[in-house]
Amino acid sequence: MDRDLLLAIDQGTTSSRAILFDAELQPKAVAQRELPQSFPQPGWVEHDPHRILEDTLACCREVLASGKGIAEQRVAQIGITNQRETVVLWDRASGNALHPALVWQDRRTADLCKELREAGIEEEVRRRTGLLLDPYFSGTKIRWLLDHVEGARARAEAGELAVGTIDTWLLWHLTGGKVHATDPSHASRTLLFDLNRGTWDSWLCEQLQIPRNLLPEVRATCDAFGTTQADLFGQEIPIGCLIGDQQAATLGQGCFTPGTMKCTFGTGAFAMQNTGERCLVESRRLLTTVLWKHQGTTHYALEGSIFSAGSAMQWLRDGLQLFEDVSETEALARAADPDAAVFLVPAFTGLGAPWWDPHARASLLGITRGTGKAEIVRAGIEASVFQTRDLLETAKDDGTPLPETLRVDGGLCHNRWFLQTLADILQMPIQRPAYVETTAAGAALGAGLQSGLFDLEGAISRIAPAAETYTPALPAQAADARYGLWREAVSRTLSGA
Repeated sequence: MDRDLLLAIDQGTTSSRAILFDAELQPKAVAQRELPQSFPQPGWVEHDPHRILEDTLACCREVLASGKGIAEQRVAQIGITNQRETVVLWDRASGNALHPALVWQDRRTADLCKELREAGIEEEVRRRTGLLLDPYFSGTKIRWLLDHVEGARARAEAGELAVGTIDTWLLWHLTGGKVHATDPSHASRTLLFDLNRGTWDSWLCEQLQIPRNLLPEVRATCDAFGTTQADLFGQEIPIGCLIGDQQAATLGQGCFTPGTMKCTFGTGAFAMQNTGERCLVESRRLLTTVLWKHQGTTHYALEGSIFSAGSAMQWLRDGLQLFEDVSETEALARAADPDAAVFLVPAFTGLGAPWWDPHARASLLGITRGTGKAEIVRAGIEASVFQTRDLLETAKDDGTPLPETLRVDGGLCHNRWFLQTLADILQMPIQRPAYVETTAAGAALGAGLQSGLFDLEGAISRIAPAAETYTPALPAQAADARYGLWREAVSRTLSGA
């Protein structure tokens, strides 16, 4: 029987999914389970890593069973994509996590980042890693775990413990503890990885007091990462790709050419621009990261990270109970008073690019007696629009040439009002693909390359063209005026204000 299927594991902040693709990168089956988050203190965000593993395995089994018992024999490779900076510390002997996973949104290491900045090392950290000293990244989270889990530092130095982002945690368990590895798209998000040399950096590990033997091996994005244990899915299945979720979405959107850019609107929102083989670290407010490493060549990207997009809508649904399903938000936004100057700055876990303020907290501004749920929902949607313009304005200020169009994907992109408003405020055409779950498609693409189902040219040909394009309908002067009000709202939200 031909192995002509690809299994993509897409482990995100609010759900775990498995999607079965055919050799043309067309989805054939999908299974999904919601993932609860824990907020033990203000600014702290945690996941149960064992729940992540259990849900991932359950989703894989569900989609494999959709093939009437034969799908697992047809899977050529598994590709894994996931939330990138979320980190787990576990016991090598038992495979058990020693503490809940610290989620990328978690801000508990803000004071540590401040101490490191005051020590005067941030410029050198940025030069080596392309990142800023911010709690967003994995390195300070690992340091916190070693400092706060009883006995962890001594056990880590003795080689008894392992650490990794979610890709590494899943890979370890899928292979029965045989493979402790990651790829550069994840490693470059840790504050511990030298972008130019493509290795863990001893000086960075020393600054963060993290033993090198705790860290996983860094392999190419498309590589032989071992096989699943036979008892998990009925037989061994090769694992051929590990790639961070935003990098996967960039490939899934077909951004293979330097200069092309996509923005994914999921729990957060992340704009990523392909810079090819050029490792650019000149920007002080955007991030330089590895896009992927393929056939010995490392490709880079510039990224702007927004911490709250879909999570703001989730709060409006669950916290304020303004609607029952996100599908209602488009009609509510259209019903809102277009002249209302209500703004939600969703700094629930601080603000990311370009502000990098871990102490900022969310604010809802401009409320009057005439404000209703429609205006507040509209403000929640517009927050993602305005934050995206913040990123593009920053790139422009840095001298980065902007693309002619912005490719978008993710859950918010089902909302046509959002897409038109995005085009209006950015004053730029917006392209949405027919299949908006491009993150999983990117992981499947990487697995297909490793399996030999297609080459890179064949992979590019499998990326579907944009299904819809939205062009600006609002005059530039009006867009600038509303964006100016947003900037004023942000200025009142920053922790130093």
